[in-house]
Amino acid sequence: MEKNQEFTVSIEDMSEDGAGIGKLDGYIWFIKDAVIGDVVRARAMKMKKNYGFARLMEILTPSEARVEPKCPVARQCGGCQLQHLSYPAQLALKRQTVVDAMERIGHFTKLSVQETLGAEDPWHYRNKMQVPAAQGRNHTLAIGCYAQGTHRVIDVKDCLIQQQANNRIVQVVRSWMEKYRIPALEEDARRGIVRHIMGRVGVQTGEVMAVLVTNEPQVPHLKDLTALLRQEIPGFTTLVQNLNTRHTNVIMGPKNKVIWGPGVIHDRLGKFTFTISPHSFFQVNTLQAEKLYETALQYAALTGKEKVIDAYCGTGTITLFLAQKAKRALGIEIVEPAIRDARQNARDNQVSNVDFLCGDAAKEMPELVRQGSRPDVVVLDPPRAGCEQRVLEAIAKVRPQRVVYVSCNPASLARDAAILRDKGFVVRKVQPVDMFPHTSHVETVCLLTLR
Repeated sequence: MEKNQEFTVSIEDMSEDGAGIGKLDGYIWFIKDAVIGDVVRARAMKMKKNYGFARLMEILTPSEARVEPKCPVARQCGGCQLQHLSYPAQLALKRQTVVDAMERIGHFTKLSVQETLGAEDPWHYRNKMQVPAAQGRNHTLAIGCYAQGTHRVIDVKDCLIQQQANNRIVQVVRSWMEKYRIPALEEDARRGIVRHIMGRVGVQTGEVMAVLVTNEPQVPHLKDLTALLRQEIPGFTTLVQNLNTRHTNVIMGPKNKVIWGPGVIHDRLGKFTFTISPHSFFQVNTLQAEKLYETALQYAALTGKEKVIDAYCGTGTITLFLAQKAKRALGIEIVEPAIRDARQNARDNQVSNVDFLCGDAAKEMPELVRQGSRPDVVVLDPPRAGCEQRVLEAIAKVRPQRVVYVSCNPASLARDAAILRDKGFVVRKVQPVDMFPHTSHVETVCLLTLR
């Protein structure tokens, strides 16, 4: 096979990033925008020794699971890798992704993985929006998403996975920039004013925040923008300017200036209310986050007598859920601003049987044992890379009765679960949760018990 040569192939599987996978004479092809069950004509683009990448040219026989994407720029944008797959098929694919990772990476056999917990409505779920602004072709304004693998901004008028209030923020800011000739950032020239537009929505409270990320400290006509946002968006609560003058991929700078309102909004998860600032971490799918946390709480099987450690507690959301049914809950987090938010969240919700510790869980857990405090349950919610080896070794020394692992990456979950298995734990339950419909991402809650 040579570059640009075309071929016909049946799609038998899909990769973690949503590309179709087909085999031809034992050689594996990854084909973006193809789905399981398709028969496609593709063009060879890049080839390695055992696999290659090809461009989808024509769908010869569409899969029964294929649907027409609702978004007109779904293929160019790349933010929704699975929008051309029916939602039941997406849920089945995400479960299979977890099964494959546990079998291939963790070498688990005969493991029961539950059906993926899907969303009642898989559209307009994101409560947080961060979109770049740029000068488009012919000096037109482009606000939307980066084309996959590039810094070219695809103009998006209405994102179908964003809360509608976030889409309205973009529409208002767009008209304001055009009316008052507020320039967007020209990245290569390092000039312009508006870099990114952020929106945050309190799904349960109706409160709405807009954040303007700017390249310069002085922005004209902000009072006019405030008036437009208040007029056009029900529940609009606050406008914040964030200054970021660095030539970097990091979206936000360290400094916020409140233009109007309190500078924060609020939202609820279960019975708890959380204060959300521009920099706060908060799960982007409020309704699915409740399902995720309730599953973690169920797996923890608390009776009111247990001591619980939440080893990557962040701003304390899971810790507060655990505290409802635990004797005592301790959240450990190495990021100091997150711990400050966690303590404030506990005070705001009047939860007294919870403590938060700023430190490295790998060091703090053995120290707690030396002091005579041994947890009955340990909850892990690590970043995408998974747990550090030292944290898993600390858990092995602590020997809790149950470990509840909340994962955003099936591969690192499988690796870490295998390490814990070798240290005396048994995987009992695995529950995928669809936090991000129409994307290839899947969250998983895994229960391990001491053998």
